[in-house]
Amino acid sequence: MDKDISTQDTEGPLAGRIALVAGATRGAGRALAVELGRAGATVYVTGRTTREHASEVGRTTETIEETGELVTAAGGTGIAVPTDHLDPDRVRALVERIGREQGRLDILVNDLWGGEHLLVGSVFGKKSWETPLADGLRILDLGVRSHLITAALVLPLLVRSDAPLHVEVTDGTAVTNRRYRENLYYDLAKNAPIRIAFGLGQELAEYGGTAVAVTPGFLRSEQMLAHFGVTEENWRDAVAQDPHFAVAESPHYLARAVAALAADPDRAARWNGRSTSSAELARTYGVRDVDGSRPDALAYFEDVLYGGKDGSPDDYR
Repeated sequence: MDKDISTQDTEGPLAGRIALVAGATRGAGRALAVELGRAGATVYVTGRTTREHASEVGRTTETIEETGELVTAAGGTGIAVPTDHLDPDRVRALVERIGREQGRLDILVNDLWGGEHLLVGSVFGKKSWETPLADGLRILDLGVRSHLITAALVLPLLVRSDAPLHVEVTDGTAVTNRRYRENLYYDLAKNAPIRIAFGLGQELAEYGGTAVAVTPGFLRSEQMLAHFGVTEENWRDAVAQDPHFAVAESPHYLARAVAALAADPDRAARWNGRSTSSAELARTYGVRDVDGSRPDALAYFEDVLYGGKDGSPDDYR
């Protein structure tokens, strides 16, 4: 039977669990925090954009404080801690606070990124030697170095859990990313979390833990909607600009699927060391997107866009 995490009882399958979503200001990170909270977890949420300060992303329409409030409104306990995860001292302070207040951490979601503003002008369509070196290295800072700093400093607290879960969020699976990801710096940034999850799966196994890399499909993030000049309410109007956007998914699709994974007592046997997608998780756990659909954008891209198979986005929803 299909599950909908949003209709769980007030106790929730993750009641009593402590989570950290690193990179929760907007997009998948925000939705992941909200859905973990909806399932009953206490969720620490971190990001660089606050009500007083905007990060280099340059958006002031979403803040980390708002994410914390949304987690609480969904039924969890949201605790916003502004943090730059490229600053080890800030991450150490975050870990010390969680340890002091909770004594352990059960779930770490590593959703750090914030490099979209570099992609169009500096990365896509350019050879690696045409990419401004500073921009390429910044992509690696945002997409790789931040993940490694966070894992190194948070994992000693995570392994205090009776069933630690480490989730790496990236773009693409190990299978789909066998294709070159448009630019060397971006390719490295989006493949590294897959290898991080694989390696940490080896290290967490003796603790009964799980490390898994997850990816959304074509994500209707706030920034993507703004790019097309639409909202979540009228997002289908963007299909006139990009027909492939018809297979897009809301951030809550991946988030509901990860919340279900987090509540799965057999998750280590199923997922440890693997990479997976929102669509595969949704099929496994019987969850659906906010509109009741179950889109599989990665399969659409593989079959139709790259594979030459006849089909439309509607065939993959």
